[in-house]
Amino acid sequence: MIYSLKGIVQQLNPTSIVIDVQGVGYLVGVSLQTSEKLVLGKETFLNIQQIIREDANLLFGFNTILEKEMFNLLISVNGVGPVSALIMLSSLSLTEIAAGILSNNSALLQKVKGIGVKTAERIVVDLRDKVQKFSSSDENISIFVNNKVKEESLSALEVLGISRKMSEKMADRILKQNPDLRVEDLVKQILKNI
Repeated sequence: MIYSLKGIVQQLNPTSIVIDVQGVGYLVGVSLQTSEKLVLGKETFLNIQQIIREDANLLFGFNTILEKEMFNLLISVNGVGPVSALIMLSSLSLTEIAAGILSNNSALLQKVKGIGVKTAERIVVDLRDKVQKFSSSDENISIFVNNKVKEESLSALEVLGISRKMSEKMADRILKQNPDLRVEDLVKQILKNI
């Protein structure tokens, strides 16, 4: 079983890399979070999860042990495969995933491509007791509240004819500086900055 790899990043794609370990190239699937931290031609260390199937021997690499642990928790849920787990890790941070699970927010998980209503609900039920260590409960609540405020604000701005893409970046920046904003205040701040 391959547990980790240390070598040179030979090829770098958003969702996969080839890592050269003393002349042997390993194709490794990675999340966008891990991919962003890698540099082509530089040495790296990845925590590896090896999945051996009848038709394939797959390697998945993670920058941190916590990301690997979350990946393993996600694929333990019936209906979540390795590719879906990587997409979720690429779309949401570990704390956002944990917050969604702990606050029964299956709607947040459904926003991830390939995760339907039943799968999202199954993730919440199966992993509720297992994701505590990924963040403190106070942090989870504030992330949940922030996401709700952000979503309601973006919907209101869309009704006003402002593109979601443009307002989402501003909302993230404003909420980072002032996480306790209400929906009305966030909408006003975004409108001022346009």
